[in-house]
Amino acid sequence: MAAKDMQSGKSLREPPYSVDYEQALLAACMLEGGQDSLSKCIDMKLTPSSFYIPAHAEIFKACLALYKAGSPVNVLTVGEQLRVTGKLERIGNYAYLNQVTDRIETTAHLSFYAKKVKELEIARNLVRFFMTGLEDAYKGIEDIDQFLETVESRVLEINQGRVEESAVAFDIPLEKAMTTVQKLLANRGDISGISSGFCDLDKLTSGFHPAEMIVLAARPSMGKTALALNIAESVVLGKTPVPTLFFSLEMSAEQLAMRMVCSHGRVDMGKLRDGFLDKSQHKRLVSVSEELKSAPFWIDESSNLTILELRAKARRVHNQHPLGLIIIDYLQLLAGTDSKAPREQQIAEISRGVKGLAKELNVPVLVLSQLNRDSEKERRQPRLSDLRESGSIEQDADLVLLLSKRFNEDGTEEFEGNTISRDLIVAKQRNGPVGIVPLLYTKPYTRFENYTREKEEPL
Repeated sequence: MAAKDMQSGKSLREPPYSVDYEQALLAACMLEGGQDSLSKCIDMKLTPSSFYIPAHAEIFKACLALYKAGSPVNVLTVGEQLRVTGKLERIGNYAYLNQVTDRIETTAHLSFYAKKVKELEIARNLVRFFMTGLEDAYKGIEDIDQFLETVESRVLEINQGRVEESAVAFDIPLEKAMTTVQKLLANRGDISGISSGFCDLDKLTSGFHPAEMIVLAARPSMGKTALALNIAESVVLGKTPVPTLFFSLEMSAEQLAMRMVCSHGRVDMGKLRDGFLDKSQHKRLVSVSEELKSAPFWIDESSNLTILELRAKARRVHNQHPLGLIIIDYLQLLAGTDSKAPREQQIAEISRGVKGLAKELNVPVLVLSQLNRDSEKERRQPRLSDLRESGSIEQDADLVLLLSKRFNEDGTEEFEGNTISRDLIVAKQRNGPVGIVPLLYTKPYTRFENYTREKEEPL
């Protein structure tokens, strides 16, 4: 039976495929001898299911079996392998194998044929998936959010099967590394990532870098959200504004906007609530709001999000407005996909999901987290082991920042008027040193500043 006759029942509209490209790829494998050509096919994630014609899938399966056994791959050996497995007659005997190898004269274009076969496989997978989704949509969808997340996740999964170079000659990354070295030497003292707005922190970390998961953890009422907003403010209003998405699972977007305006304008929120602001402060708020209005900043105030829903939302915003930073406030308010699973297992899934989001979108993700009570009970600075509910947070994070009180020698908290001293402990840094960054927190403004001995008057 000829190969073209082995196609399963034809529909009115066939999925995309090419007999010519499939035959050319198989011919290249058999003419070259198999070892090098099949190594390239495997590296390009080709499998027997990548071939639409059943006969071609069987031939490729035979080629792979010979490759794994270390045997030569040619018309004779492939034919024998097919005979042993009882498939030779079904693909059209040696006559069809010879017909396939006659399609090309050189193996020079094997990579091109492989890429085309892979692209057509991806196109078929998309057609198959969306046809199924269309049927489901017609039947009725009970949970639209879960349906959309499934669609996005499946498309991403299919996309990850695209042809990509997994291994490169060392001279390529070496050249890139040396280019980075030259930039660092030429810009000595400059940071290589996104500036946090806090100079001592930037000196330790060189800024926040793409694909990093950054954890900012503290006990309640220590100022986690305020510090995250101060970082966001610095990022979106910098010399080169960085588009930022802020997930607020606890506070409304309006509350965050109020905090940010008052913090940036150095206006006492307590006085504002009571309505006691003079004209100069009111003008300052108006001026600050105009400045922030054009900032590339988005707030998602959804509550009860699962990590899958959060990733889907981030992906959509990123597709419309390529992001440079994502902030999540805070990790323990996210839900796992299985509400019946133990909480520690859910937190581990959420932590992996946050790290996956950072890698997928290639942006730093700053996620806020809570600490347990141990450091408070023992009146000491927090440690990595104080991260609440799961050690997986510590494992997944590239950078862990612990916000702590600063104490005097007599054990009392260090403060002066409305300004409180805080320690930002760099407890873990995968690619750099650890240490302590002193900060000043002005509570009426909900604002952190770089630490100085001589307190400056507010603007």
